[in-house]
Amino acid sequence: MNDRTKTADIQAKHLPMSPAELNEYGYETPDFVLVTGDAYIDHPSFGTAIIGRVLFAHGYSVGIIAQPDWRKPSSFTVFGTPKLGFLVNSGNMDSMVNHYTSAKRPRSEDAYTPGGKRGKRPDRAVKVYCKCIRDLFPDSPIIIGGIEASLRRFAHYDYWADKVFPSILIDADADLLIYGMGERQIVEVADALSGGLNIRDISYINGTAYRADNLDRVYEYKLIESFDEVANDKIAYCKAFMSQYREQNAICGQRLVQKHGNEYVVVNPPALPLSTEEMDEVYDLPYTRLPHPKYTEHIPALDEVRFSLTSCRGCFGQCSFCALTFHQGRIIQARSHESLIREAKLMTMHPDFRGYIHDVGGPSANFRQPACSKQLTKGVCKDKSCLGFAPCKNLQVDHRDYVELLRKLRSIPSVKKVFIRSGIRYDYLMYDKNDAFINELIKYHVSGQLKVAPEHIDDHVLELMGKPGGELYDRFVNKYNSINKKLGLDQYIVPYFMSSHPGSTLNSAIALAEYLKRTGQRPEQVQDFYPTPGTLSTCMFYTGLDPRHMKPVYVPKSPEEKAMQRALMQFFIPKNRPLVRKALRLAERDDLIGSGKNCLVPGEAAERAMNEKRSAAGSAASSKTRKGNSSSKKRVLPKDNRSKKR
Repeated sequence: MNDRTKTADIQAKHLPMSPAELNEYGYETPDFVLVTGDAYIDHPSFGTAIIGRVLFAHGYSVGIIAQPDWRKPSSFTVFGTPKLGFLVNSGNMDSMVNHYTSAKRPRSEDAYTPGGKRGKRPDRAVKVYCKCIRDLFPDSPIIIGGIEASLRRFAHYDYWADKVFPSILIDADADLLIYGMGERQIVEVADALSGGLNIRDISYINGTAYRADNLDRVYEYKLIESFDEVANDKIAYCKAFMSQYREQNAICGQRLVQKHGNEYVVVNPPALPLSTEEMDEVYDLPYTRLPHPKYTEHIPALDEVRFSLTSCRGCFGQCSFCALTFHQGRIIQARSHESLIREAKLMTMHPDFRGYIHDVGGPSANFRQPACSKQLTKGVCKDKSCLGFAPCKNLQVDHRDYVELLRKLRSIPSVKKVFIRSGIRYDYLMYDKNDAFINELIKYHVSGQLKVAPEHIDDHVLELMGKPGGELYDRFVNKYNSINKKLGLDQYIVPYFMSSHPGSTLNSAIALAEYLKRTGQRPEQVQDFYPTPGTLSTCMFYTGLDPRHMKPVYVPKSPEEKAMQRALMQFFIPKNRPLVRKALRLAERDDLIGSGKNCLVPGEAAERAMNEKRSAAGSAASSKTRKGNSSSKKRVLPKDNRSKKR
């Protein structure tokens, strides 16, 4: 906190997107101009809204420039020169993930843009926005944050360019980088700038990274492999990544330094997690929960979160392919029941609320407390998983608080149903000796289908993924089905599986296909592994090594093999059969081609015969229809058209 007057009573209106709106708040010039790649929605599920509200609550004014046209300099000059600096983020998603599929094909829509239109933000949005700002306002501090900056704070492999990029702090020519969720850091940065400190002297705030010409004033740090080293040596890349991975620790993490040419990127330890009281303060701010009134078209991203509650942050699940722990950390931060109930009651007053709370959760819905008590005083373990392929012996499994919270939410007048859609960790659930949660989950909180993510069935792949063994998933499915039967409910599990993850060979994919065939599962969606910055799996993908022990890992990279692995997971789709047959023959599994009960696809001759039979039946039906039509009465034009000349 600083000496400025805290704004305690901000009216429930949108944050300003124009000088006129800023004037309504009583300011001529904003302290900060916040530039974002998303349309501005004033809802706590969107980072721009949270950061803007937090700054206003601490007495700092903000002007928002949402989705500026980077080809027009005037897009960035709406508010002129801010008093303290520019804040830049790409939006709620990394701009490259937002733009491209895992096959590097352009996506057809952008859910964070009015009308779902694509093309309203550039590739690598943070870098592009910063260049525009630097050209126009060379003396203004530029502070970058959000997911795109957070995951790219070190030199990193870029999947889309297939090369190692420098830290985005250097690449974007920014002055300071905030990583993680950012509420604590942004207030400290604002206080420092307001107090007259030069942006180059703000070097002491945890959860930030800064640039240094030398290391004379940097203390208690670990020097990791340089940009030049990691860009040219995959073993060096693995070593640097593991230093980053191990020191992602807010309690006892080390300061890391990485040389970039003649400069150094200094990454301070992560910021401390927010307390429950601090989390409540953030979510109790007066959000309108609506898009800014300037927008005339629907913004699809709001649909999933409009009537959802964020109950926690952080995740100790440690899925290797997920970057969330590199951003939010492994220590769970939870809101109080009282705060969540207040928000739920506000929801019920919305004119579009129909009685259904769509979600109560976070990265993993059923995490409400740290994995173990040690994390609060000593931090997370550097080389041990809380909940990976096998659980840590110190893992404390307890759903009682979550069950109590859900019961309170169900009892709110006007609430008909409370769903859980953000993802249940079925392994954590299965380790709970008390069945209260799974019973209430199935009875009250499933909307006919429960989405879970076993990801694979091959134990070698699962271990590399940081997911539990396949046997545990089978036990969960059996338990889920048994409870549904007992309750007289007809509800299903929708499993998510991933193809082409490092370690997955054609034989691994075939084993998964056989499992799906044997258990009668037909996944509607299949996700190819997507190498995003900041994940253990991406390090494996790029280097072909598991950085934890430097053992080689098989990596499926060719488009053809990836297509085959994906087709195997959906072998039941007729158009996939040629690829499935090719994969089976390459793996010398011809035994799975044919008409046997265990076969995945028919042979070519059998398929041709089936197609010919189907074609003949279709022709016969068509002929019969034509004969029937020929004997029918002559077609009469609709009344409105009969008098018109054609």
